[in-house]
Amino acid sequence: MSLVDLIGQADERGLTASGLACLDRCVPLLGGDDEILRPLWGSLADGSGLGSGSGDWGESLEQAREKLAEPARSAENEATLLAHRMLAAAPAVRTAAEVRLWADACSVASLQIHRLLDPFEDASPVDSRREGRTQGMPPLVAAELRRQITVLELLAEHGAGGLRRALDVSTEGRRVLRAVVSRRARGARGGQRAQGRKPRT
Repeated sequence: MSLVDLIGQADERGLTASGLACLDRCVPLLGGDDEILRPLWGSLADGSGLGSGSGDWGESLEQAREKLAEPARSAENEATLLAHRMLAAAPAVRTAAEVRLWADACSVASLQIHRLLDPFEDASPVDSRREGRTQGMPPLVAAELRRQITVLELLAEHGAGGLRRALDVSTEGRRVLRAVVSRRARGARGGQRAQGRKPRT
């Protein structure tokens, strides 16, 4: 089943978890720590053991937005801008219609972010990848697509019981993206230092 099909069949909890997982994996672009979205995961669990952050979704969302306020210059970085849009678009009230739109938008945005950060180019549009045409996908994008599918499958099969494993999947992806972002930042700093050196005469 394609990612588009899975999103189309998911219930409110699965859709919310899918959107939240995409956002969680992109936290390194937002400047947040690994625990910053944990209260939102907790609110999905309805007391099923995701930790102490099991408060109200809307309140937890507002707190996350305050902590991850968009910096003035983020528009210079397309990947960072996409991540901030994912956070800004999260619905304060989790209705099925609202979270379906959000989950679909987060899916597209997260795949696009991984395309932007992948050192290998992907000639195929994101929509075709989500529809199941996966041949020749760059590794970073392919891994993100697999994670999105896995999260939706876990929630479809296990309901609230799949949240813990979905969080583990998201945590793994966040670590990968954090390493990619860190590596690119080091490369950019190295390039700036090289440009600043005066040529020897």
